[in-house]
Amino acid sequence: MFTKDQIKEILNNKNVNKCSPKSITFKNEFKVLAVKQYYEKGYSPKMIFEKAGFNIEILGIERAKDSLLRWRKIYKERGEKGLMNDTRGSSGKRPILNFKNNKEEKEYLKAKIAYLEKENDFLAKLRGIKRR
Repeated sequence: MFTKDQIKEILNNKNVNKCSPKSITFKNEFKVLAVKQYYEKGYSPKMIFEKAGFNIEILGIERAKDSLLRWRKIYKERGEKGLMNDTRGSSGKRPILNFKNNKEEKEYLKAKIAYLEKENDFLAKLRGIKRR
């Protein structure tokens, strides 16, 4: 848990989007930079966060290690774009669907309509059972 003073200090760092008593949301650009420093320069999580201006005593070494581990996993799976499009902490927003072409979008929409029609049929049957 961060105190009000600690939150203020963390928010003064240019690499932070948001901070609450329980969590920090880092800027996507910092995530990419941190992963690159880890892989290309061999920096430790502590070095990366201290170099970025964080007080490691406030932030906590475990938070630094865990964050970097999570970012490295995303980087391995989806590359730099995966980190730049990280939607973690985005208030439950759905990710934007990107279709390669109109055919792909049309197929997706047809499948979604079919699914919703079946769902509606199922719910109608349930309502019918409840009325009996």
